[in-house]
Amino acid sequence: MCGFIGFTNSIGNADTVLSEMLDKIKHRGPDAEGKYVDENVALGHRRLSIIDVSDAGNQPLYSDDGNLVLVFNGEIYNYKTIREELIKKGHRFKTQTDSEVLIYGYKEYGEKLLEKLRGMFAFIIWDKVKKTLFGARDFFGIKPLYYAQMGNTFMFGSEIKSFLCHPDFKKELNTAALENYLSFQYSPCAETFFKGVYKLPPAHYFTYHDGKMDINRYWEISFDPDEKPELDEWVNRISNTFHDSVKAHKIADVEVGSFLSSGVDSSYVAAIANVDKTFTVGFGSEERYNEISWAKEFSEAINIKNYNKVITPEEYWEKLPLIQYHMDEPLADPSAVALYFVCNLASRSLKVALSGEGADEIFGGYNVYSEPGATFYDRLPQGFRKGVSSAVSHMPAKRGLNFFVRKGKTVEERFIGNAYMFTPKERREILKIKTNAPDPTVITKPFYDKVKDKDDVTKMQYLDLHMWMTGDILLKADKMSMANSLEVRVPFLDKEVMALAEKIPTRYRVSHKGTSEGMKYTTKYAMRMAAKKDTPPETAKTAVKKKLGFPVPIRVWLKEDGYYNTVKNAFTGIAAEKYFNTDKLVRLLDDHRAGKGDYSRKIWTVYMFLVWYDVYFGGK
Repeated sequence: MCGFIGFTNSIGNADTVLSEMLDKIKHRGPDAEGKYVDENVALGHRRLSIIDVSDAGNQPLYSDDGNLVLVFNGEIYNYKTIREELIKKGHRFKTQTDSEVLIYGYKEYGEKLLEKLRGMFAFIIWDKVKKTLFGARDFFGIKPLYYAQMGNTFMFGSEIKSFLCHPDFKKELNTAALENYLSFQYSPCAETFFKGVYKLPPAHYFTYHDGKMDINRYWEISFDPDEKPELDEWVNRISNTFHDSVKAHKIADVEVGSFLSSGVDSSYVAAIANVDKTFTVGFGSEERYNEISWAKEFSEAINIKNYNKVITPEEYWEKLPLIQYHMDEPLADPSAVALYFVCNLASRSLKVALSGEGADEIFGGYNVYSEPGATFYDRLPQGFRKGVSSAVSHMPAKRGLNFFVRKGKTVEERFIGNAYMFTPKERREILKIKTNAPDPTVITKPFYDKVKDKDDVTKMQYLDLHMWMTGDILLKADKMSMANSLEVRVPFLDKEVMALAEKIPTRYRVSHKGTSEGMKYTTKYAMRMAAKKDTPPETAKTAVKKKLGFPVPIRVWLKEDGYYNTVKNAFTGIAAEKYFNTDKLVRLLDDHRAGKGDYSRKIWTVYMFLVWYDVYFGGK
């Protein structure tokens, strides 16, 4: 795992500027630094050595004729197969790295190379002869790739913070991103919180030539269920495919460990990965906030050493500015901090850890996916439910009425992802500024349009795969691991696993029949059964254990004097005064403390923006 940075060269001190930019991402690759500079482009790379750890694997890498220059972040798990194909076609390799496959693969196949890859990646290739940049991002967006056109300079790289060192970079807040963020809890659009800085979407590549950028998609998720196989066959297919994926994701010349919680996803990974170490963090002693006892019990059963840490509230809050610095954009997911600590714990022992991200989106694991068709009321005519919803929405708020409001809306109207913090009306009320931010449904519509003929569960999964997973789950996985110079690999997010999951019928993703353990419904149904089949009997209970959901106690902390005052000071500070109606923020905080409602997630969303803003804009 690594990090890279680059720009088209129109300045006289490119080498010096490139060095400053590389210093900002040293955490992504502490093992080596490399640079390439000519009159047209500057490329820089920081390396974390995983495969072929010798100096031969340092980047930039060059083609044998010297015409292609590569900087790459990620891992190509099928590189040996592709390498053999390329050798037969006459290409001569100088290293044993997966990186070099990209150079000769691109030389042989062009953009068609991307269809052959299996892995996580973001990379740039500079063609000296054609004076063209080619860049690509992996299928799911596991690895980041940002770009910006600032004046005459086109810049690109693994983290936005490095752009700030370039003399042509103009630092300006994108206020539309702020308003969107207040609903989604992350930055959901292509343009980031820094005006003019964009994210290359997952499964896309670009070419940049003569000042013009062309972006294209090279891969698409397509749910097309096969109703013929019975559950047992799907369970066996999942088991076989996932075993193969885990085996591929373990390819490394260094030790590989695994994260572990009490959930089925990480337990499934750890149970079949045959690693020597697992890593777990938690809060306090309450089971709902602390999964360490579960993890220790599981690790003992599969004969693996578990390393764990209890995070104190003081440690958690003290790290918040550092967390938001590494994120580049504000993220209001409280679990990101826990992820930072488990990455830090793992990084003391090794360079690579496996994780369970992606299983929920691919196999249908979130509890909200159980909503469609869950009750008799769902089977009533949509027109009737819509009328009831309209009538109820004008009534005074009362427990239970929200059920009728939600059931009267289509999935496209009510679901924007796993987090919905502030409605458009609520965010306009708390914001002092006016922006051109669209309604959340305008942002989600292009994704829903691609699956308009699918069932509601599939629609929700498709949206989460393209928005929530990329914007929240994978953002924090990359940034928190790289902040600790640790490579995190996600075997559920494999294109072969996805190809299988696309075929699984909805009834085997979310089952409303429940289980013998008394659950009313079962999410990730077929995958859970595969995990149960492959997991030692004494620990198979993780396969049927209900998802914890939100195991960080910010709800409790925000009622305590010290943390309440910390947030209140931020809510009445200079930055808050500039962008928000601070009286409404303080009222929200006070109402939460008084027990009038659980507003912790909304409070946290605003507070994380203010922490991030102070880091990057000095609170001004």
